Amino acid sequence: MDVTTRAGTTPAASPLAVTPDAATKVRALATGEGREEAVLRVRVVAGGCSGFSYELGFTDDPKPDDHVIEAAHGVRVVVDPRSAPILDGSTLDLDRALLGGGLKVRNPQAVHECACGDSFSV
Repeated sequence: MDVTTRAGTTPAASPLAVTPDAATKVRALATGEGREEAVLRVRVVAGGCSGFSYELGFTDDPKPDDHVIEAAHGVRVVVDPRSAPILDGSTLDLDRALLGGGLKVRNPQAVHECACGDSFSV
């Protein structure tokens, strides 16, 4: 079970669940980059053909107001407070498709995704 807290506060509702397969992939990517700790930042940014897109990247430390999701294999995923409402109810999963596979955010609030799968609207 994922446990989410805001750094330095009491537990809060998780804006994002992380599957064990996604956590395994994040751990492997972090190890490949020589990172001892796997802390992945998931952000929603304006842009793309449908209005929003996801930005994923490693970070060294969560910010004080970040949501911190503890996932399998010691992986932590952080979500900033501006992205949290748009990600609410989403799952970070691993898509094993040969083309276009990899880490994928499955967002039940997304009402439209572009054909390339890189942007969405809510």
